[in-house]
Amino acid sequence: MVAARGIGQFVRVLVPVRLTGGYSIRFGAWLSVSQDDARHAWEIWDAPAYKDLQISGYLANALPPWGKGVLGASATGRVRADDELPYLVASTNELLARILEREWPHEEVLAALPKL
Repeated sequence: MVAARGIGQFVRVLVPVRLTGGYSIRFGAWLSVSQDDARHAWEIWDAPAYKDLQISGYLANALPPWGKGVLGASATGRVRADDELPYLVASTNELLARILEREWPHEEVLAALPKL
């Protein structure tokens, strides 16, 4: 989690993407959340209640290969395992909802990633 004065509060989330051929990828992203939600997440982050965390906000990142098409998309994250970041599980944004729900050609998605 991070808070930036004058900008907002952000919770780190994982964006799961199913790929063809039985592959998958998870993008790390930031979810812009309300001050109250950020405070709640911070209070339970290392507590047993973390496993029940569900948090909503707006995606603060572009995602390759979809770029800025998902920037600012409303999204909901939910914890799947105690030792992992919350995963995005739903969105009212049409594109982000499709990203979360369907399978994507793994060659195209991997080709869009920045080269190291």
